[in-house]
Amino acid sequence: MSDDLTKKIKMLKNNMPDRSYEVGYGKPPAATRFTKGKSGNPRGRPKGSKNQRPAMNEERLGDIIMQEAYREIKVKDGSKEIRIPTVQAIVRSMSINALRGDHRSQKTFTDLVIKKETKDKIQYDEFLKVMIDYKLDWEHEIERHKLMGIRPPEPVPHPDHIKIDMATGQVRITGPFTKEEKAEWDKLKKRREAAREAIKIYEADLKDPKNKKYKKSIEDEIAFERQIIAIISERIPE
Repeated sequence: MSDDLTKKIKMLKNNMPDRSYEVGYGKPPAATRFTKGKSGNPRGRPKGSKNQRPAMNEERLGDIIMQEAYREIKVKDGSKEIRIPTVQAIVRSMSINALRGDHRSQKTFTDLVIKKETKDKIQYDEFLKVMIDYKLDWEHEIERHKLMGIRPPEPVPHPDHIKIDMATGQVRITGPFTKEEKAEWDKLKKRREAAREAIKIYEADLKDPKNKKYKKSIEDEIAFERQIIAIISERIPE
């Protein structure tokens, strides 16, 4: 959940409308331009760094720790044996000890839960704020285009698809959230429309006396196309 929210927050921030600087051929975003007369790597490569073995820094040590934390081990689960990550086995052992009345385990386990819930709350509050800013900014930008008589942009996600309950802070997305999802939605919408057109043709065929002997086959085709519409409509609202 945390990684997913982080990705969404980053994507939304990157897709915010920006009218402060024109971007185009020969005009890169201001934040990414090099400063005139300043090297992108002023110090250059350190002397002798080519053959120097990298030191055991904090990042590498962290990677090793995470590998061990998520290495699967065998543990007893009732009458059977299962495989779970090492860190999960440790937390499970701690929670069992806490249930047995071990005060130290109870405090440690409770502190971990509170810390995780607090972190999730902070992250979700940021997500909610970014969502509100994104929706309001794009609504303003789309309205600005309409007033100027210019075709408005179609951002993804579209602000009309963002439903925010200000009383509860819940966010609901009723449309595609990424460009990849939008491409899939557009494809499914076309298939749904094709199914409806096919049903019209089949229904016209049913009324033709010459197709009386094919009635069952035509009805089966209509039923199939209606099933397609139902499946797509579950995924994509009208």
